[in-house]
Amino acid sequence: MKGKIIMNTPARIHPTLAAVTERIVERSKATRTAYLERIRAAHQSGRMERNQLGCTNLAHGMAAMPKTIKIEMQQESIPNLAIVSAYNDMVSAHQPFHDFPAWIKASAHKHGATVQFAGGTPAMCDGITQGYAGMELSLFSRDVIAMSTAVALSHNMFDGSFFLGVCDKIVPGLMIGALVFGHLPALFVPAGPMTSGISNDEKSKIRQLFAEGKVGRDALLESEMGSYHSPGTCTFYGTANSNQMMMELMGMHMPNTAFVNPNTPMREALVRAAGEHLAESIKNGTAMPLGEMISEKNIINALIGLMATGGSTNHTMHLVAMARAAGIILTWDDFDEISSIIPLLTRVYPNGKADVNHLQAAGGLAFVVRELLDAGLLHEDVDTVVGHGMRRYAQEPFLDNGKVVWRDAVAVSGDENVLRPAANPFSPDGGLRLMKGNIGRGVIKISAVKPENRIIEAPAIVFNDQKDVLAAFERGELERDFICIVRFQGPRANGMPELHKLTPPLGILQDRGFKVALVTDGRMSGASGKVPASIHMSPEALLGGSIGKIRTGDLIRFNAETGELTALVDEKEWNAREIPTPDLSKNQHGSGRELFTGFRSLTSSAETGAMSFGGDFA
Repeated sequence: MKGKIIMNTPARIHPTLAAVTERIVERSKATRTAYLERIRAAHQSGRMERNQLGCTNLAHGMAAMPKTIKIEMQQESIPNLAIVSAYNDMVSAHQPFHDFPAWIKASAHKHGATVQFAGGTPAMCDGITQGYAGMELSLFSRDVIAMSTAVALSHNMFDGSFFLGVCDKIVPGLMIGALVFGHLPALFVPAGPMTSGISNDEKSKIRQLFAEGKVGRDALLESEMGSYHSPGTCTFYGTANSNQMMMELMGMHMPNTAFVNPNTPMREALVRAAGEHLAESIKNGTAMPLGEMISEKNIINALIGLMATGGSTNHTMHLVAMARAAGIILTWDDFDEISSIIPLLTRVYPNGKADVNHLQAAGGLAFVVRELLDAGLLHEDVDTVVGHGMRRYAQEPFLDNGKVVWRDAVAVSGDENVLRPAANPFSPDGGLRLMKGNIGRGVIKISAVKPENRIIEAPAIVFNDQKDVLAAFERGELERDFICIVRFQGPRANGMPELHKLTPPLGILQDRGFKVALVTDGRMSGASGKVPASIHMSPEALLGGSIGKIRTGDLIRFNAETGELTALVDEKEWNAREIPTPDLSKNQHGSGRELFTGFRSLTSSAETGAMSFGGDFA
């Protein structure tokens, strides 16, 4: 089986990037070696090859197939491929997957492979559950998806896999599950964003007017339906679209397929091309096992992409978790150091006014990849699903007489308000910062926060529930400079829900001239911005994190420029303080939360990926 030479770094790569890469490789030696040994043993044992199954077992696996397909499946020379899909028609981003299995099967079959729909995974929508009990299942749905993926692939029937997923926890869950079966080649197939609706500025304006009681629910619903209006991914640059970018930068997609709209001839052609490609590459022996293909450099390239595009803070957990599934140890210090050298090349809402369709029209990810490669800010010497080298991802697809062809990225951005070259970035760094001090460690996305709002020194107001913040706002009790502390929101406490409903009221207070910031051991949406927020505070309050020591009235220094987050409390008093015991009874039942007790009790910290898996995971 083909191995990996990790540290053959090109001489012109940025020295900090080379140093961080070397540090991650060294840190991960033991866990990466153990992972590779496991997947190589799985490959060598042949336990995933259907010809190793007993006749009764194999008959069960083929029973539902047409007779002609059964004949082919009995031939050892014909690969049998799996489809694992997160299709449902409630989540707009996943509705297009309805037609993908038929297209993949037809295309792969023309090129000498059989395909079976191996299994489905859940796919919940954070946009629907925001602020409600269901959001407390959201983070751990990632781990359920990983487990569902493992169940789908556990039948020892497959020689490679297609993974169909888009949104927040779905892609990380699929990737974790796929890496457990890392001896199989894999290819991720995206569905693309919905077409553009009303402007993000208009949507935000109506939301704020509603929060102030100046427009009614009918106006708010009309606005929201004008934004979220058709099949496809939501068009802002949140976690879902950051997922798709990362799969591109990891080399897991056919090149530059992330942001092609569904229900178009190009999207169907790309799906069929994916079926053809995996079938052909497995047959001709060029397809690499996923776990061998994904190296430290692929993971770092995804991290670089997050910084260059202003991607979602949720990936300070999800990318860490995906890396650990491959035996690679990624830390928040790596995020912070990479962010310091990677220029911000895109401005997409919430970091700007444009959406991902505008980004795609201006030059898309092909332009971003080309600029980063040419600046020595991206690892070129990596393996991908289309072969060795990231340069293929500096090309974009076109239709030529119905066939997909790839051409080099545009030389010049179509709109420098949305997409810029590395020589003229929106900012010299990626806008993600590690926040640390006596309160703990957290992360902040400062690329969406105006410079004048990044430094605050103000008294704390402490809450144990986001609903209490909203109620205090409604009562007019927050008309002041303050640091909003929302604790007992970590994965152990209540599953770490996003606290996106806090953005409108805190934004209103900021617009009224008050200095405000948020500090929480919970999450914010991947689309959060405007209000400075140090999130994912680790350790969380329930595990003894110092965020639990803060009292209302404590003076807090919040400096997003330097990364300082300190409670200005006498050290002796601070050390003597005890963390209160919260009443979490209301988080234990309803909306299925009782089924997730085990997940909450086992999860690691946000900084280590908030993973509920134990055992051999790094």
